[in-house]
Amino acid sequence: MTSTIERTVEAPADGGAKTTRRQNAEKGFTASKQLTDNLQKVLVDLIELHLQGKQAHWNVVGKNFRDLHLQLDEIIDAAREFSDVVAERLRALHASPDGRSDTVAATTTLPEYPNGEVDTAETVDLITQRLEATVGTMREVHDEVDDEDPTSADILHAIIDKLEQYAWMVSAENRKPNRAKK
Repeated sequence: MTSTIERTVEAPADGGAKTTRRQNAEKGFTASKQLTDNLQKVLVDLIELHLQGKQAHWNVVGKNFRDLHLQLDEIIDAAREFSDVVAERLRALHASPDGRSDTVAATTTLPEYPNGEVDTAETVDLITQRLEATVGTMREVHDEVDDEDPTSADILHAIIDKLEQYAWMVSAENRKPNRAKK
């Protein structure tokens, strides 16, 4: 069954009945295999970032636990929302996103997250690495995405901006001040 949009056409001057013209909403821009594959790479890394963020959230311990625990929630929510945006963009381009657990595990670029409790300082480093890896995937596919579909590239821009901000904010927890000598 195809989705349609009906548009009412103005009544003719002779006072006759209004007519409708059916327009197929399923036609339009269709992603190539390359664009689909590139957006799929982004999707699986965002899903994996969400899952690893939850793993970190549940198992982080140590100094500044509460602040990091809450910050991880923000990152998790954002990664989940971003994965939904990318998956829905794939659908809008007539492609089928694949977020099944076996697909994510087999194709993500993110390294495996350690099991068990992890100290806050190590968690900061691990999450920063995963944020940067996710951004790295997006930057790797960006130019090809932009060449075919600038609208999808705009979505990547917004996600990159937010994930880089999270990486900066999380990593600041372990940084020492960089004091320039005068």
